[in-house]
Amino acid sequence: MARRPGKRPALPEQLVTHPAQLAACLGHLAKAPLVGFDTEFVGEDAYRPELCLVQVSTAEQLFVIDPFECGSLDGFWDLLLDRKRTVVVHAGREDVRMCYFQAGSAPPNVFDVQIAAGLVGLTYPIGYAGLVHDLLRQRMQKGETLTDWRQRPLTPAQVRYAYDDVRYLLPAHRKLTERLKRYRRLSWAEEEFAAAVKRAVADDATIERWRKIKGIGSLDRRGLAVARELYGWRDKFAERLNKPPRFLMRDDLLIEIARRAPSRSEELHTVRGLPRGQEELILEAVRRANALEPGACPEPETRDNDSANVVLLGNLLNVVLADFAGRHRLAANLISSGADLKAVVRSRVEGTGLPDVPLCRGWRAKAVLPELLDILSGETAIRVANPKALDPLELVELEPEEPGDAALQHEAGLTADAREKPAPLADGTLEEPE
Repeated sequence: MARRPGKRPALPEQLVTHPAQLAACLGHLAKAPLVGFDTEFVGEDAYRPELCLVQVSTAEQLFVIDPFECGSLDGFWDLLLDRKRTVVVHAGREDVRMCYFQAGSAPPNVFDVQIAAGLVGLTYPIGYAGLVHDLLRQRMQKGETLTDWRQRPLTPAQVRYAYDDVRYLLPAHRKLTERLKRYRRLSWAEEEFAAAVKRAVADDATIERWRKIKGIGSLDRRGLAVARELYGWRDKFAERLNKPPRFLMRDDLLIEIARRAPSRSEELHTVRGLPRGQEELILEAVRRANALEPGACPEPETRDNDSANVVLLGNLLNVVLADFAGRHRLAANLISSGADLKAVVRSRVEGTGLPDVPLCRGWRAKAVLPELLDILSGETAIRVANPKALDPLELVELEPEEPGDAALQHEAGLTADAREKPAPLADGTLEEPE
């Protein structure tokens, strides 16, 4: 029997366009321990996105705050930074970053309904409309995704869209929290939320973003050094002008200069599309790279050349992980990536310690990793129990091998090396043993 649609949350709505309205809004929010939060911004033509709207919900009211009209939002950001308040978002990376850009810090208590959904068996990552439908049985009217939020006045459709983006956050939070508690995964969720906030705002020096430029793999070590210097110069230049880096100098031009490594401005004149008046700064970046000792130049990234057994066992763990996720109502791709699974396999093949990847930390290490390691160690086997079932596989714990078993197998000619393999027939199929 189909479930009836849930009741649409009907809350008072206020469009905040005046400082006095903002003050009243902040007074209301100050009393709320739980707030839904979303932003609308435009980031295509700026180094950092331009904030255009802020949407907030409480259990009693919805607000759409217009930062172009209502004055300073310092008081609002202070409320989000209060440790006594939980900020509910959906896929909140950019919203958290916006708070970080505006206030210099991220909200300390974030609840991301997209992450929580993956921890209780829903699809991950799931869009907001899909989450609202699957969890609350509501259909959202979408259609303003590509709108220019800088334009004023706002249309009724834009305002309705903005309200709906926070209308369902608190009802979703309530249902997801109930399920997390039922499955005893609330601590897992809190761990994931904290990690997501950290990723959103951290400037990780170990991440070499310049290596992501298309065409970087065609450069030698000296060319890589030039590309790295040019990337750093372009990023600072873009921040100073508040423009997207690629808008000032395209990636393909950066690679072309790194390949040529020019020493004179005349050599740059043959490259079309460079920012005007920046020739000398570009040449300085090239000179810094050329002044490096050969050993100080970055090395090309090595491609994965895993042996066949690592690839095979990594694929096996993918199957085991999918089975685990299905049995325990988890999104498999939230638990681990394929690269992390292969890293675990590699550590076992090479006899080294477990790798420093998310799968080997926190709740994953306690709840998921042991089952995967049991498969790799041969303590557990996997078999098809019922091909018609939604969960067709079964893990079987194996009895410890007796010390004399291997010798008996060897005498019987049943060791792996001694087993006779079926001979291929003319058509390429395998002959069944008699």
